[in-house]
Amino acid sequence: MMRQDQFEALQKRSEELVDRFLEESDPEAWPGAGVAVSAMDKQTRGDLYWVKKNAVATLACAQRIVGLVGQIRQRTANPESPEDPAAVTAGEDSLDAEIAAAEAEAAKLMNRAQQSAKKEQFDKRVHGKP
Repeated sequence: MMRQDQFEALQKRSEELVDRFLEESDPEAWPGAGVAVSAMDKQTRGDLYWVKKNAVATLACAQRIVGLVGQIRQRTANPESPEDPAAVTAGEDSLDAEIAAAEAEAAKLMNRAQQSAKKEQFDKRVHGKP
């Protein structure tokens, strides 16, 4: 469940990330600014690529947070009650139970497969069976 302080922290973080993206995406601050790509050395081209990629990753992170905040607002949009971010994560308990059940089933299947492989190895070693 998401607490109100976590919800507010998400909103603040998205603003910080957008500010950071604006700094990172400034072409004048990129390595090799004002130099044609064909005139750049390998290191500068690599740095330029990394800086652009990092800026895009920062924006993607901000977009995901904005999307999550939007979902929370949409699901909790009730004029009679204040925003309650816990409503978005309320169904997680049943999802956790489903995940635990699937993991238990997978463990059983793995155990059966391992036992079968061990039996085959034993039969091959002791009885010479393929």
